Amino acid sequence: MPTEVALLESRALRVEQMGRVDVLDKVKCLVMLPDGIHLRTEGVARYFEVSTEVVKKVTHRHRTELEENGLRTLRGSDLQDFHRDMLSLWAGEGAESYPQAATQLRLFTRRTVLNVAMLLRDSDVARCVRTYLLDAEQDLRAGYASLEHRVTRVESHLAGVGTALQELGPVLNRMSHRLDSLDRRLEATHQVVGAMSVRLSGVSDDVGRLDGRMDALARNLKELNRRNQR
Repeated sequence: MPTEVALLESRALRVEQMGRVDVLDKVKCLVMLPDGIHLRTEGVARYFEVSTEVVKKVTHRHRTELEENGLRTLRGSDLQDFHRDMLSLWAGEGAESYPQAATQLRLFTRRTVLNVAMLLRDSDVARCVRTYLLDAEQDLRAGYASLEHRVTRVESHLAGVGTALQELGPVLNRMSHRLDSLDRRLEATHQVVGAMSVRLSGVSDDVGRLDGRMDALARNLKELNRRNQR
């Protein structure tokens, strides 16, 4: 697990933590400009409870890294456009209370402020942010370890299931052959029953014809007896 010193010294470790901007508001409320996106140098200094000169020194020393994480410096027409946008959003004390920079303005995003927190040594707030990041990292690693343990247990169970299925394979194969044999015997039985049904149908017709002949014979006998009585 990385330490606070390692986080201060290693840019690679800082890059790994750059997505955790949520920790800033958990440590202390971060007051943004009216656009809800940017802070001025003064706002960053107030957040970390240090002077603006300290923030400027960190910015100068790590400018390239901070620019990769959202630091911008506005001048000329870009600065005028930004002030115009901020004045249109400014509320509360009135437009005259909005502080306008004369020649240039450095803007920080949440991501940039988090980057400063991992660079600023002499700030209790920055130390709290780093501690929060490292604790969250430890919790995350513990969660991964627990998940890995669970996955290992599942894999172990699946291995046992695989062995059982291999042993069950021959049994299922024999059962399949027996079922096929039963299917063939049932088919043969159906054929026999069908043939018997046809033969019984023929017998039924023969019985019907025999009944007809018996009725005719009975009528003839009655007629013969009637004649003899005369």
